[in-house]
Amino acid sequence: MNSTHAAKASLRGMGACCAVANAVLHTLLIPDHLEEKFYIGVLFAVGSAVMLAVALALVLMKRSLAAWLTGALVSLGMITGFLLSRTVGLPDGYHEPGWEPPYGVLSLLVEGLFVIAFLAWFRDTAAHSTVSGLPHRADSEPVPLGRGRAKRR
Repeated sequence: MNSTHAAKASLRGMGACCAVANAVLHTLLIPDHLEEKFYIGVLFAVGSAVMLAVALALVLMKRSLAAWLTGALVSLGMITGFLLSRTVGLPDGYHEPGWEPPYGVLSLLVEGLFVIAFLAWFRDTAAHSTVSGLPHRADSEPVPLGRGRAKRR
């Protein structure tokens, strides 16, 4: 196993752990939020299910870009929802007065860590990948249009 593979595996493991932690934290809050504001409870349930699927995909899939993107978008959405619910409020008069210790802080932590792990994984992946389909020349000169390819008849 080379260092690039080990780093990607570590980041995927971290992402999967953060996704599971996110799902567990939000699942614990579903019953209370279903009673308080039904749509918030439903959003927590959907977000938890999606993050569990993301965790599984990160562990099982070889090509995990879709899982990373989904998890990052859901995490950023949850962070945004948390911040909005404590500042300007959410639709239907939903406004939370505090940070809901320990759930609020822990949720923000695992969501933020997931996004950071995604960015590190993406940077590492982009740095080690090549663009396929483009002509490559050893001398790094561009291939002039109309040359170097056989004409079709």
